[in-house]
Amino acid sequence: MSTDKELTAVIVGGGIGGMAAALALSRLGIRITLLEQSAQIGEIGAGIQLAPNAFAALDALGVGQASRSRAVFTERLVMMDAVDGNEVGTFPVDRRFRDRFRNPYAVIHRADIHTSIFEAVEKSPLIEFFTSARVAELIEGDRQATVVDTGGRRFSGDIVLGCDGVKSVIRERLVGDEARVSGHVVYRAVVPVEEMPADLRWNEAAIWVGPNCHLVHYPLRDGQQFNLVVTFHSREKEVWGVRDGSKEEVLSYFQGICDRPRQLLDAPKSWKRWSTADRDPIANWVRGRVALLGDAAHPMLQYLAQGACMAIEDAVTLGEAVKRCGFDLDAALKLYEKSRVTRTARVLLSAREMGRIYHAQGVERLVRNSLWKDRTPEQFYDALQWLFGWTAETCLAE
Repeated sequence: MSTDKELTAVIVGGGIGGMAAALALSRLGIRITLLEQSAQIGEIGAGIQLAPNAFAALDALGVGQASRSRAVFTERLVMMDAVDGNEVGTFPVDRRFRDRFRNPYAVIHRADIHTSIFEAVEKSPLIEFFTSARVAELIEGDRQATVVDTGGRRFSGDIVLGCDGVKSVIRERLVGDEARVSGHVVYRAVVPVEEMPADLRWNEAAIWVGPNCHLVHYPLRDGQQFNLVVTFHSREKEVWGVRDGSKEEVLSYFQGICDRPRQLLDAPKSWKRWSTADRDPIANWVRGRVALLGDAAHPMLQYLAQGACMAIEDAVTLGEAVKRCGFDLDAALKLYEKSRVTRTARVLLSAREMGRIYHAQGVERLVRNSLWKDRTPEQFYDALQWLFGWTAETCLAE
């Protein structure tokens, strides 16, 4: 380290991005104060997908093997037409895929990937946790920044990282922009394998695409559970948020699909309902000694399954920037921002467009169904090299 002073960081948010950032910086000898607004550290939710770029980042953090041990490795990604039941396209994620990207494609419960990172974080003597710490104020200085929680506690560090998610308090203080409520509603559930329709117990990440709607299913936890996700364009004026769902509402939006995917709607006993939103990309994630990371920097829709992947990449890139800049934090934060803004904006905007493709109807549906006809695996891989080919060794802007 090129400084005699012990460097410190305050990380606001104990989700996947915050945990990954804490691990990345603590591995460099930086002392971390991690603030979580909930009463305990942990993740809720359902399944997420981990592409090769996520595994490259997890390996760089030293938690790749722990993550792999909890993941399910699928055989392919497949798109089905929910209207006529025909296959639209298949994307093999077999040995050819792993050889190309040097890592697998997998699915995992959100709590399991969080645990895989948290286990390593807990072992670090440089990381101190504070729960029930809801940040209310940000105070910026020339060489430090401070946050104050609703209980009046003050936490100062050489840097403050806003890893506090899609409704980030730190982003509100830095940017103050409005969320873009998509009008797309997502219902998520996890069901035991025995409650999954027998003819849909595929070891695949499958999506059934329909007019203004789609359904997703894939296995979790050694195939003992299945993750189910249904998405539709709401008829109502939506407000960004999460609440319990209604089976009756789900059924009302899936009138035009065939019987096979319709079975999925009867499997869950309860649903959680997300009214989704993202934000327009911004070029400035850093102000002074304060920076954004993960969903606080680039909240995106779910259509590329890259939200968690991007947060873990952010954390690794920040650590690499600190090393590259010889622990000059001002230079490191600028390099981190320069290295991440364009890439994450491309993912965010691509996710919006992928949602349109999934939900095509009429003639657009026919065009969509022709897009992947006769496409070889290598052509799929070439098209996604920009996304899946990320590595820690090449993550910094020149």
